[in-house]
Amino acid sequence: MTRPKQPVSVLVVIHTPALDVLLLERAAHPGYWQSVTGSREDDEALIATARREVLEETGIDAPLSAFSDWSLSNSFEIFSEWRHRYAPGVTHNVEHVFSLSVPGQIDIATAPAEHRAWQWLPLREAAERCFSWTNRDAVLLLPELIQAGS
Repeated sequence: MTRPKQPVSVLVVIHTPALDVLLLERAAHPGYWQSVTGSREDDEALIATARREVLEETGIDAPLSAFSDWSLSNSFEIFSEWRHRYAPGVTHNVEHVFSLSVPGQIDIATAPAEHRAWQWLPLREAAERCFSWTNRDAVLLLPELIQAGS
């Protein structure tokens, strides 16, 4: 039997120095575009969750030191269609935001069970394409956080 997912997750905004942002299209929901996301497993550190999810969902094998922890979290209601993955009665998730800068618009290898397509988009266009408000807001915060040296 599969253990329930933890209601603690990461969102990783992958971007280039020119602020092009990588988005992935969910396999089960065509038209739902997002950054890398995923739930923490066991008691792993959140930055380790970010690294694991990026590797699993894109094939990018970046060291922990390449990730920026924004010290930002969002709480949101879990869509009813996905609540069966969590313990009974769990309705909300806390998402922790990270970013990862890559040298340019590199090719990636998606996990076909999770994502059906990927694309690099300019910052504003990427924000508009995100189906999640937390993802949209994180993409829009990217220039400010980079300038602050996050």
